[in-house]
Amino acid sequence: MPPGTAGEEATPAAPGQTVRIGLMLPLRSETLGQAADALRAGFMAAWERDKTGFDVAVIETGDAPDEVLPAYQAALGQNDIVVGPLARSAVTALAASPLVTKPTIALNHPEGREATSLPPQMVAIGLSIEDEARQVADWAAQDFPGGEALVLSGGKEWQRRIANAFAAQWQRLGHASKTLELSTPNGYLSDPELTALRARLSSEPVELLFAALDADQARQLRTALNAPPLGDIPLYGTSSLNPGRVSLLQGTELNGVRLLDLPWQVQRDHPAVMTYPRPEPRDEARLSADMERLYALGIDAFRVAREIALKPGQPLVLDGVTGRLDIEFGNGPAKFRRVEPAAVYRNGVAVPLPPASSQQ
Repeated sequence: MPPGTAGEEATPAAPGQTVRIGLMLPLRSETLGQAADALRAGFMAAWERDKTGFDVAVIETGDAPDEVLPAYQAALGQNDIVVGPLARSAVTALAASPLVTKPTIALNHPEGREATSLPPQMVAIGLSIEDEARQVADWAAQDFPGGEALVLSGGKEWQRRIANAFAAQWQRLGHASKTLELSTPNGYLSDPELTALRARLSSEPVELLFAALDADQARQLRTALNAPPLGDIPLYGTSSLNPGRVSLLQGTELNGVRLLDLPWQVQRDHPAVMTYPRPEPRDEARLSADMERLYALGIDAFRVAREIALKPGQPLVLDGVTGRLDIEFGNGPAKFRRVEPAAVYRNGVAVPLPPASSQQ
């Protein structure tokens, strides 16, 4: 990586020298402890496979910045690379501080990401459902150039965020869209609103729909629109439409729905995915798709740390279990991009589409 604020420049580890990695996670946090544990398990699984020349120290913290920043500062003195923090508020505080003087791999993105510049020694590789929504917009624009989209959102904050991300990118690409927020009493779409939506689509047809919904809500939507010609309207979404193996509902309602998700979830024959063990379920929550994705992020976090140690300052391209990762250093903040594979529901399961279907 390029020099940090203290004028240090990362250099390759000397032959026989052990690279020390500090894995700093909010394992003591009530809200993020389970996520941190899943991420830790993935990181250690990847380290177990390629541990030669690397030591890992797990640093337990809470999620508050006033606890994380001192822990980070202490970790700098004992490690060559720090992986963490995970809490968005802690990443934001660390990015704004003068502390980052060694390679640091943040596991989330800072608040106000577009307006926040990361220190040169810091790269943020967190999973972002908003990034997915923007990539879905790019993909749908290739499939339907010039088409009009109707963006359907539930009432939760994360649903509004991905609806806005898709709509903004769709507009940036020069296309028209309208957004409709559907009420979700008890987590489900209301029948009267679905009836009204059918009437609207019959009188005001669009080329495609984007669903900022969860999988159960998307099933409701597809069932309501299953009769031609409404059933023929292409439906796109993010990984929120894939509940993973924990779901016992694998009916055909979602067949034909197009989405993005991590290779870990939809490409079981991916070389990297086949390399690492699946997480051991400790409880029902650990089996959830979100926990699986965080486990996968842990795997890629170690692989990124390893590449940075072996090739400091060089551009990195990693065919990871969370997508194709591109990282560039130099000329200010590091540039990071993740591209996830395109998938489609067939026989109730999300399966990968050929690479040409993904956005490049």
